Amino acid sequence: MDLALLDALNGERAARRASVLVTELESGRQRLVLAAQVAADPLADHLAEVFRTGRSRLVEVGNERVFLTAQVPAPRLVITGAVHISQALAPMATTAGFDVIIVDPRTAFATPERFPGVDLRAQWPDVALARIGLDPFTALAALTHDPKIDDPALVGALTAGCFYVGALGSRKTHAARLERLAAQGLSRETLARIHSPIGLDIGSVSPAEIAVAILGEVIADLRRRPAMREQAA
Repeated sequence: MDLALLDALNGERAARRASVLVTELESGRQRLVLAAQVAADPLADHLAEVFRTGRSRLVEVGNERVFLTAQVPAPRLVITGAVHISQALAPMATTAGFDVIIVDPRTAFATPERFPGVDLRAQWPDVALARIGLDPFTALAALTHDPKIDDPALVGALTAGCFYVGALGSRKTHAARLERLAAQGLSRETLARIHSPIGLDIGSVSPAEIAVAILGEVIADLRRRPAMREQAA
């Protein structure tokens, strides 16, 4: 691979932006296509499908065979709240292929003993999330019931265009939450993106069951939305 092309590809990976590497199999020529460039590309229909699914594919254009390699960032799940649900959710999400980060300034809860092998950030969300860098390939689950922790995280996730945003709480709790967030200038359309009560409606009772419901809902949103998320964000 050409060094300039490799540098460009690594730059997109580092910025967690989706791209497609186009390789002409006979000539070996390669080029990188970004999401914003798809519409004007001669392979637009094929590229749109790769961006939509996040899956590489071989296509034939006339007598030429071209391989389209999907370069899609790994999905992340950021959880605010080192709580019992998080203890069940973190290993499940990791097994499902998510990079998991837990944010909770309460150091009595955010401990390696309770979350072995998990990326823990014992910081307030406004500090931790700025360092993490939320993006359209990140899901956020707010689980603390504490507005001082959950609200800033929700605002950050909605502003960054995270593909999934969910918050624990009853409908009454969520109604009060919406009032607080609206007072910060978020529109009704933006606030409607918050899944609350969080998780699929499967009658969950225990922390582990709630974790299953949350992960199911996160995966459903991930697979419904195209990999070309940054165009809509």
